[in-house]
Formats: sequence, structure tokens, C-alpha cells
Amino acid sequence: MSHPIITDTQAKMKKVVDHTLHEFSTINTGKAKPSMVEDVMVEAYGSQVRLKECSAITTPDPRQIVIQPWDTSLLKPIEKAIQVANLGFNPIVDARIVRVPLPEMSRERRQEFVKVAHTMAEEGKVHVRNARRDMIEVLKKAKLSEDETKRTEKEIQTITDKAIKDIADHLAAKEKELLSV
Repeated sequence: MSHPIITDTQAKMKKVVDHTLHEFSTINTGKAKPSMVEDVMVEAYGSQVRLKECSAITTPDPRQIVIQPWDTSLLKPIEKAIQVANLGFNPIVDARIVRVPLPEMSRERRQEFVKVAHTMAEEGKVHVRNARRDMIEVLKKAKLSEDETKRTEKEIQTITDKAIKDIADHLAAKEKELLSV
């Protein structure tokens, strides 16, 4: 039977790894993906909403993102929001949709994105270590037997190592994807 502290640790670590992977998905690899723009905040109906909440986002080909808002009055605000988000894209309003062509990426730009990915991975690893520290604090307050405390602490460390390895593996894959032309 698994201790509740172990279950909590696994859940927290999984959340951190999933968040880091989602952050990786926002990096432009030269291939169009809806996740590249779905979290851009758009001024709609007097408030800020995510792009994915007010439109359909598709990728008809690897070099272009097409955004079709539910309400055509949002075309200009979507165009402006993408420009303001400073993602390096130049959106084009075309009748009832917004086209976002992806520029060809230079070697320097790819290297910049690799650095961004490394920063995101490092932040993820820091969050994993913070979760480990928090769970070890909880463990020390739990007043378990010395043997059970040591065993649980080892298990927490194993879960931590696995989470850090997952982030490192995904970073390596992302780096390879970014540097392949």
C-alpha cells in the first residue's frame, strides 16, 4: 500500500512535468501548431479572453496557422493581440479568418529557441525540487517511524529523479526538433 505522501508527491511532480511539456509546446519549431497562439489574450466584449476561447485554430499546412473567430467583429482585435504578443508572427486578416504565416527560421533564431527551452526545463526542474522539499517537510511533520520516514524519503527522491529525467528527455527531443531544418 502506497503512503498518501507518496501519492501526493507523484501528483505534484506529474503536474510540474505536464506544465513544462505544455511550455515546450509553445516554442516555435518552424512547424505550425495551434498551441503556439492559443493562449494569446484577445480584447473581446470588454474583457481579456484566450484566443482558443473565441475562435477555431487550425493548421492547414506546416507553415501556416488559420484562426477563424466565432464572431467576425473579433478579426481586428485578434490581429492586434497576435502582434502585441510579440511572437514573431505577422497576422493577415483575410475575409472571415486571420492567417498567420510562419517565417522561415534562421540558425540564430533556432539557437535562441533552444536557449528558451533550456530555461523552461530549468524552471521545471526547480519546481520539481521545490515540490520534493515541500513533501519532505510534510513527511517530517507526519511523525512516522524512523524506518518508514527513510523509506518514504527514498521513494520521494526516486519520484523526483524520474520527473527530472522526464523533463531532460523531453528537452533533448525538443532541442533535436528545433535544430533539425
